Amino acid sequence: MGPVAGRHAQARGTLLTATMLGSTLLGAAIQVHRAHAQAISTKPIQVQTGAPASGNEPVTFQADKVTYDNANGIVTWSGNVQIWQNDHVLRADTVTYDRNTGLAAAKGNVALVQPDGTVLFSDYAELSGGMRNGIMTRVHALMSENAKLAANGMRRTDAKVNDLARAVYTACAICAKHPERPPFWQLRAYDAIDDTEHKRIEFRDAYIDMLGIPVMYLPVFSMSDPSVKRQSGFLTPGLTPYDRYLGSYATIPYYWVIDGQSDMTIQALLSTRTGPQVSSQYRNALNFGTLNILAGLAYDTHREGAFVNTFGNTTGSTNDHGIQGFVFAQAQASISREWRTGANINLATSANYMRDYRVTGYGQETLASNVYLEGFGTGAYARVDAQAYQGLNQGTINNNQLPWVLPRFTYSYFGQPDALGGRLSVDTTDFYVFRTVGVSDQRGQLALNWDRPFHNRLGQLWKLTLRLDSTLYQATDLNEQPLYGLTKRSATSGQALPTMALRMNWPFLRTFARGRGTQILEPIAQVIAAPNSGNSRTRNMPNEDSLAYELTDSTLFSLNRYAGTDRLDGGLRGNFGLHGNWTWNGHEIDTLVGESVQEHIDRNRIPYSGLSHHLSDVVARARLAPNRFVDFTGRVRVDPYAKRVDFGDALLSTGLTHFHVTGGYVYEPVTPYYYYATNIQTGNPPAAYYVKTNELTMGASANWAAYHVSGFVRRSLSREQFVAMGGNAGYQNDCFGFNIMYVKQYTSIGGQQRNSTIMFTLTFKTIGAFGIHG
Repeated sequence: MGPVAGRHAQARGTLLTATMLGSTLLGAAIQVHRAHAQAISTKPIQVQTGAPASGNEPVTFQADKVTYDNANGIVTWSGNVQIWQNDHVLRADTVTYDRNTGLAAAKGNVALVQPDGTVLFSDYAELSGGMRNGIMTRVHALMSENAKLAANGMRRTDAKVNDLARAVYTACAICAKHPERPPFWQLRAYDAIDDTEHKRIEFRDAYIDMLGIPVMYLPVFSMSDPSVKRQSGFLTPGLTPYDRYLGSYATIPYYWVIDGQSDMTIQALLSTRTGPQVSSQYRNALNFGTLNILAGLAYDTHREGAFVNTFGNTTGSTNDHGIQGFVFAQAQASISREWRTGANINLATSANYMRDYRVTGYGQETLASNVYLEGFGTGAYARVDAQAYQGLNQGTINNNQLPWVLPRFTYSYFGQPDALGGRLSVDTTDFYVFRTVGVSDQRGQLALNWDRPFHNRLGQLWKLTLRLDSTLYQATDLNEQPLYGLTKRSATSGQALPTMALRMNWPFLRTFARGRGTQILEPIAQVIAAPNSGNSRTRNMPNEDSLAYELTDSTLFSLNRYAGTDRLDGGLRGNFGLHGNWTWNGHEIDTLVGESVQEHIDRNRIPYSGLSHHLSDVVARARLAPNRFVDFTGRVRVDPYAKRVDFGDALLSTGLTHFHVTGGYVYEPVTPYYYYATNIQTGNPPAAYYVKTNELTMGASANWAAYHVSGFVRRSLSREQFVAMGGNAGYQNDCFGFNIMYVKQYTSIGGQQRNSTIMFTLTFKTIGAFGIHG
């Protein structure tokens, strides 16, 4: 097929109707796909892989009938015509080829399959140059992601540019029962350019129609081809009418594809209340690892005043205005199959800057950074790292009290069964912690643990445990936080605690409901023997990982009820519990109740730990899932001496197919977060510690067809105030999404007071999302 003969059909008719987009387009697509699949099975496709197509490539055809007009040089194929040339496939009812001009005219159910899989349908087409040039009338294109592009006429140039007249684009499915109805949304334009070389579609003088009604006018609109996964260009800008710190602001993001494995997003933020910000995110998927860097630079003109924090101290802000910035970087690299290294760097010039510019991470207590090297072996793991922290919540954290961990070494090994049937495990965590204000210490720690399980004829399951914990410390400034020691400012000390434990589980099992259900009633008993570790508060040893001490259902049978190993739970004690489980037809009820008896008592441990007497508090847990509509989990700890509840929480989830309710509740007589806020050796904890934790959270959600709505409320019952509330509602189908979200925060973070946030988002499939944030 030679060069085009210079005849270009004038685009005819009015704007393409939904009927053409519907029955004609989809029906033709199904038909041509079936015919094309059949043809491929019988005829090879000739594809040129060298120089650009010149129209002289071999032509392979298949047709019911072929006629030749040798006098005029005309060849006519008719009846299920299929032609292959270069990397294009043409199908039509009739194709006439003029050997003199190299022009092929196709009529009736014309379909042109392009190399990228796009199928062009037309009533009439004139093609030349290896099907790379030509014109088509009443064009419909079936593209990736079920996208559809149609026009009254199209001019095709070198298979790189398609000029379309009266174009319509949508990614919505057409109603099969009523194809005459307009799609849910469509983009219609006076004309459009489909740049197949650069994979972009540009519309001019365009409207967005929703259900056939124009809702937005766009003088010019450009988008990526639906088949494109990554392409450089401007992304959807953002607009926020009002923000407490930024005022009205807009964001303009640009996406840059650097190469096949890396890209960068650059975003400008312009606001009415403070200075501009430029941020960028660089990503690189290397063969041996990954690199992700998010950074920003701004000129913050907002100045924060002083405020009174939780402990009644006046807190001011410094260096939180002027040139500000942040860097969040994550990197990971594989050295070998067993070893890898990485880093997580999170830094910001000030917490108030993060608040002002809505930088991700504000609201957390700290920003943590670390670098590490870790290795994996059979039953073994090793890691060495260094850590640093930056405080964000000025209401509760002083930056100069945060530690530097330089370095920390962790090793864990779990061996194979030995000749006695037991398994040995070895664990160590060694570190150097430095504080500008507070305890600085070095620790060397080693734990050896040997477990030997066995059972007897009565069905009892036994486990014998032999354990040795040993630690060596060198510490300075013991009289400062977080230990506040009284006797020595610095000390070299150590501890070693051998422990022997024997645990027995005696499960009684039966079936019911004709074998469809099982019931387990399981008494559990454990005895632990170790030297008495004594008064933990007055010992001249640092404490980095064992500040929390509490009896719960999860620590009832633990050898050490402290969270770490700087403090060890010694003495002679016994633990007892009764576990019950009922399972049937995929449903379950699981319960546990237990108590501990201890010989040695340290009454100066953390209040409300549940371990202030020889006989501990009673702990219990229950999970109830009796059917597919209800799932409940509750835990409680009861002090039998004071006849009070010292801890309780519950989670509830219930609902039907289209409606769901969730609830959460937590209760504690104190707020344990504030226990170590002051020197508890010389004074009582702050007043905030003695405020009850009594909080209720409720949420509900409903969905029907494509609609959804949800809401939540969180309220502190002890403080008689709301903590937060919000909700969202929206609609989503195969090609469009709408969502509106509202959140109101009543509490303060640092100096930030209560605020409200509303977000409105429209998402068009293959085009992008448009949103307003306020």
